[in-house]
Amino acid sequence: MTYTPAITGTGVFTPEQVITNAELVESFNAYADLYNAEHAAEIEAGEVEAKAHSSEEFIVKASGIEQRFVMDKTGVLDPARMYPALRQRADDEPSIMTEMAMDAAKKAIAEAGIDASEIELVICAASNMERAYPAVAVEIQQAIGAGGFAFDMNVACSSATFGLQAAADMIRAGSVKKALVVDPEICSGHLEWRDRDCHFIFGDVCTAMVLERAEDAKGARFDIISTRCATQFSNNIRNNNGFLRRSRPDGVADRRDMQFMQNGRKVFKEVVPMVSEHILDHIAADGVGPDQLKRLWLHQANKSMNDFIGRKVLGREPEPGEQPNILQDYANTSSAGSIIAFSKYSDDFAEGDLGLICSFGAGYSVGSVLLRRHD
Repeated sequence: MTYTPAITGTGVFTPEQVITNAELVESFNAYADLYNAEHAAEIEAGEVEAKAHSSEEFIVKASGIEQRFVMDKTGVLDPARMYPALRQRADDEPSIMTEMAMDAAKKAIAEAGIDASEIELVICAASNMERAYPAVAVEIQQAIGAGGFAFDMNVACSSATFGLQAAADMIRAGSVKKALVVDPEICSGHLEWRDRDCHFIFGDVCTAMVLERAEDAKGARFDIISTRCATQFSNNIRNNNGFLRRSRPDGVADRRDMQFMQNGRKVFKEVVPMVSEHILDHIAADGVGPDQLKRLWLHQANKSMNDFIGRKVLGREPEPGEQPNILQDYANTSSAGSIIAFSKYSDDFAEGDLGLICSFGAGYSVGSVLLRRHD
């Protein structure tokens, strides 16, 4: 016997601290001035390239981002540091990701109207984990009082949708009845804040989703009609170091590829058609036409990318509300972005309305989830 999986609750944890574009530009430009002064001789000799200033206009035009939430702004905005100052936790303290996940998870569990002890599966799906082991998901499982089992999953910006597919498949097969997918993203910890081309991209956040058998839902739900995932290796988006910046013992700066890197033009050129075709193939396989979709909840990486994908999928310019963006407020929050959009822009759905969550990013990876509303 197979069961229909459904999303019955969502939750979003938003950090208290905000960095506006104006604050970020002031900090970055101060860093650039310090760098140029320190390397004045090499710059004069043509051996080193001077750091150019950033601007609010440049950031908005390049991304559509106006601000971002972060776990620590003091370290990021310090021109002599330019990365978050996150306190090292003792082994008997909750990890940072677990604290974030607990907040989002409690909101999702409350919305679903269940008790945490009923959850049989916890997946922590995020672009970077705070540690290699034990799995952060197992810590979250214990912290919220869930049963069953838990594991971590990393597919970069597609982690949430890949996590949704894994949880949905287990519910469909009868392995579990209730699951929680959490996406604690501390993107500020692996962003290169000293690079003008990307210093504005990321923010921090955590999302959570409760999945259950549709027949067990206590209120309104989104049935998961189908999911589809795909990967294709590319090195155009990468991080060769891991979660947080590490300095060499001799104080020499890290290699540039130790933090977030991307070849933006190649990514746009290669990912946009891949995602558009993926979505169209996915819904066609279920006999759904683009005109039947009430909304696209897309990965929140870049407004121009989302606008292009929306036009390609719908065959026209998306109407207001058909493809909501949360980039202007949250920036790119990796795997959590599409889930924030879904959580904030799904309450107006009526019985039978269709929508699609889609995320995409490093890998390349793309994951999509086709949903139908039931009241």
